[in-house]
Amino acid sequence: MQSSLYVALSSQIALEKRLTTTANNVANMATVGFRAEEVSFSELLARSNRGEVAFVGPGKTTISRAAGPTTKTDSALDVAVQGDAWLGVKGPKGDTLYTRDGRLTMDANGQLRTVGGMPVVDPGGGPLLLDPQAGPPVIGRDGSIHQGVNQVGALGVFSIDPKATLTRSGENAVAASLPGRPVQDFTRIGLVQGYVEGANVNPVMEMTRLIAIQRAFESAATMTSEADTTLTGAVKTLGPQG
Repeated sequence: MQSSLYVALSSQIALEKRLTTTANNVANMATVGFRAEEVSFSELLARSNRGEVAFVGPGKTTISRAAGPTTKTDSALDVAVQGDAWLGVKGPKGDTLYTRDGRLTMDANGQLRTVGGMPVVDPGGGPLLLDPQAGPPVIGRDGSIHQGVNQVGALGVFSIDPKATLTRSGENAVAASLPGRPVQDFTRIGLVQGYVEGANVNPVMEMTRLIAIQRAFESAATMTSEADTTLTGAVKTLGPQG
């Protein structure tokens, strides 16, 4: 068994996955509320006639929960989430999804939606309806929505268990393997009206990572080529002579 060839190939597969993930992070550096992806790899041990050989595992992709920078917009329908929490939105299948993209819109019927058209939900998972004729809403830190002197609803702000697995779903939203819980304590968590949160992507780090991945991929490709050349030479040398 040409172990070095398979080790190099496993490394290339892992590097390709990391390259795709990093390139996607870079491409979304300017996307409001975007959450960067991170990939971690582990060793897989296999036995050969020369002992154990370490291969690169398939890798696990996780979505970063780190906060991004906030930008002031002064729009009454923009909110930035502070702390480890998410806005709740209704997905295409009727399930609750979560987003940090706080650019909200109001349709002709007064329903609050994301810029991608998904309905924004209240803490109970229901739709939010405002009066389009009652003027711009005032949104409190706890998500409460007032128009004039009347409270007309509240934005659903949810916390997600750190053990939950997050996967991308819908437009700039995530699905959680464990349901989010409505936030009750707004001491460390809250909303800020008139601001939006940017992507939590570190441009310098991601560009540096891209360069390192490309160099590592080139090294792995060279190793693969050399191992293939060695194997081909051995076959010619040891094979039947015509």
